[in-house]
Amino acid sequence: MQNINIEYVIKVLIVVLPSLAVHELAHAFTAYKFGDTTAKDMGRLTLNPIAHIDFFGTIILPILVGFGYAKPVPVNFSVLTRLQIVLVAIAGPASNLCLATILALSYHILPVANIPILKYFLLLGVQLNIVFAVFNLIPIPPLDGSRLIYASLRTPKAMRFYSHFSQVSMILLVGLMYLSFSGRFNFFGMVIDPVIGFFFRLFQLSS
Repeated sequence: MQNINIEYVIKVLIVVLPSLAVHELAHAFTAYKFGDTTAKDMGRLTLNPIAHIDFFGTIILPILVGFGYAKPVPVNFSVLTRLQIVLVAIAGPASNLCLATILALSYHILPVANIPILKYFLLLGVQLNIVFAVFNLIPIPPLDGSRLIYASLRTPKAMRFYSHFSQVSMILLVGLMYLSFSGRFNFFGMVIDPVIGFFFRLFQLSS
């Protein structure tokens, strides 16, 4: 932790907090539109980042490795169809890709050459929103990708296995984070970096 650049941490959090708030609001809003009021009743149908903060996933993780997650929005699967569960799950990552697109367009429209700090935050915003979208689609609970797996389960045995796996999945997630951050096995780099490169080329941005 002694090598962490405080200025960089502040800049990252300026982008992380609103980006993850949009992500979680997208989940909550989509579920609400399908008749699930759970998130609304718990105060999660909001852009207020404080309502969505998970200390480890939203603060510590982005500082250490440049990606993260917010406190998962509660969803009552019993009132949703399988298709609706899928749509609720992908709403968050889709919102981050929309944000990345808007920021990339702003990069080309606004006079970023004359305002270096604006250029910095636009590029950082594009990068982190792509990272959030891809990271959250990894099929490990509590990430959104796991809900796509849940929606595809057909048997009680498979659902029981998913439930048991969910209880220990954070150990796997933290283990992969440790291996990636330590450089021993950069799983997240292998998954996320090529996608960042693809979108930066698509958006015609310099990394």
